[in-house]
Amino acid sequence: MKMLEGKKVIITGASRGIGRGIAEIFAKQGADVAFTYSSSEGPALELEGELKALGVFAKAYKSNAASFEEAEALVGDVLSDFGGIDVLINNAGITRDNLLMRMSEADFDAVIATNLKSVFNMTKAVQRTLLKQRSGSIINISSVVGVKGNAGQANYAASKAGMIGFTKSIALELGSRNIRCNAIAPGFIETEMTEKLDEKTVQGWRDAIPLKRGGSAADVANACLFLASDLSAYITGQVLNVDGGMLT
Repeated sequence: MKMLEGKKVIITGASRGIGRGIAEIFAKQGADVAFTYSSSEGPALELEGELKALGVFAKAYKSNAASFEEAEALVGDVLSDFGGIDVLINNAGITRDNLLMRMSEADFDAVIATNLKSVFNMTKAVQRTLLKQRSGSIINISSVVGVKGNAGQANYAASKAGMIGFTKSIALELGSRNIRCNAIAPGFIETEMTEKLDEKTVQGWRDAIPLKRGGSAADVANACLFLASDLSAYITGQVLNVDGGMLT
């Protein structure tokens, strides 16, 4: 029996990186997957095809999670296409790194809108459905930076820390209806984005991690799988650090 057999899942920002890894592992475990992308239509349609080949229903939606109206419309479309929603994974995220003295207001606002307001938008949009069925799992992809901060990432850290506060509040609000809400805080995860970095810098980061390696998208996806499945039925309001011991 697959762990997510028959479950219907929405993942925001899944055309690449961690989101793509989550979509692939969830489909392999029997979940029907609705996922969003903002601009990369080619990779999104490619992923849609890959997921369907695994024998599940999958569909890519172009949607800006930072827009309240688009989030509402997306959830309506998913409900009519999939017939339900059991799991929401808020993964959409961007960075606009800079020291505070050089950070523009636009760069601060963009990161908060995409990373944090999107979580409000999507959670509010699915809440009605989850309340009606008295079940559901919401998983918010935060970051170790949201737990400990990072120089040059005040906007990103604020958005990811805000996500943790939101997660704990929603867990308290919705727990009585058997709806769980947890956050995952990935550490240094090696994706397409990190491939552009200088190898010496990357090796320095690996050496500073107790497990002596960067994480993979699959490492984060497997933690999501646990929190989406019935194995975590008594877990809510938690932050699971997937960081190789970085914050130990």
